[in-house]
Amino acid sequence: MARSKREVTSRTSEEAAVSAEPEAGVIPMMPVSFRAEPSGARHSRWALILAGGDGTRLRSLTRFICGDNRPKQFCPLFDGGTLLGNTVRRAERSVPAAQTLFALTHTHRDFYAGELDGFQSQRIVQPANKGTTPPILFSALSIARMDENALMAVLPSDHYYSDEACFSAALESAFEIAAERPESVVLIGAQPSRPEVEYGWIELGASVGDGSAELLGVRGFWEKPSLEIAETLFRRHSAWNTFVMVGRVGAFLEMVAQAIPDVLEAVRRARLWTGSETHIDDSVYDRVPSSDFSKHVLSVEISRLLVLRVRDLGWSDLGHPGRVLAVLENNNSKPRWMKAWTQANPAAVNASPEANSAVA
Repeated sequence: MARSKREVTSRTSEEAAVSAEPEAGVIPMMPVSFRAEPSGARHSRWALILAGGDGTRLRSLTRFICGDNRPKQFCPLFDGGTLLGNTVRRAERSVPAAQTLFALTHTHRDFYAGELDGFQSQRIVQPANKGTTPPILFSALSIARMDENALMAVLPSDHYYSDEACFSAALESAFEIAAERPESVVLIGAQPSRPEVEYGWIELGASVGDGSAELLGVRGFWEKPSLEIAETLFRRHSAWNTFVMVGRVGAFLEMVAQAIPDVLEAVRRARLWTGSETHIDDSVYDRVPSSDFSKHVLSVEISRLLVLRVRDLGWSDLGHPGRVLAVLENNNSKPRWMKAWTQANPAAVNASPEANSAVA
């Protein structure tokens, strides 16, 4: 894939700058809270829910629960419904329901058709899963044609938060910051509870603006670091990358234009979403390489990024059966499938990532 910038800020070796840079001081975190009149007006807000992933890491559990190979976002892991359904409700607290788009994959139609029956006009259906960059880019281009000043939140559909009120407050703050800083994209970073080796990490820079402790710059990204690097990041009060981000659609497009202009040009030629269910043409995705937005865009364009670091989110990517069991245990919840699963998979009970981050 062609690049117009070198990926200097993505950490690619164990010898890179974490061990060399001076250790950051302790930065106390203040809780985020709702404001009475948010500066990011609700009518200008959009959300993109990423629901096109294949969920292969959790397939053994989702197959056990549902009897098919559905990705985890379409599986009722908890008694409250599916992860996708929870994400829809999460988005509706901050974004008009009619301005929420869904990035989906054609092969998952049997799984999303019923659940998103009321959102048919807002479905963007990809011919294949080619990573997170193409659907984010397609959606930003589509929204920009209607409102070039719109704010867009990107929300993964397969994650979990134990404190939904805390997340909603953080998302409100992110919208407000993005409205006040139209050149920036704001990432929500979760305060880590352990030196996790299976998560993406954001190495944080200095506090930004008025000295607010929770809004910081970015030094770089680490994806699934070694235990030694994870321990260093943990000591330096880095954040887990939830991949929730908010920014002006133009800011997203500017980052892609600088980082991977060839992908921007390929997607720009597509028939964009204009208010009805849209199926992206196969020919468009034939020209587009698979691309991870964190790796190929965010890690190259860190000067445009801010991180809102939030404590007490209780965030998990649920990427392993052990993570799901840990969430259920913390919530004292026992869905109908849990007893049969633990009896059939006793090793999974002892594989909780909370107990041993190195094998998470």
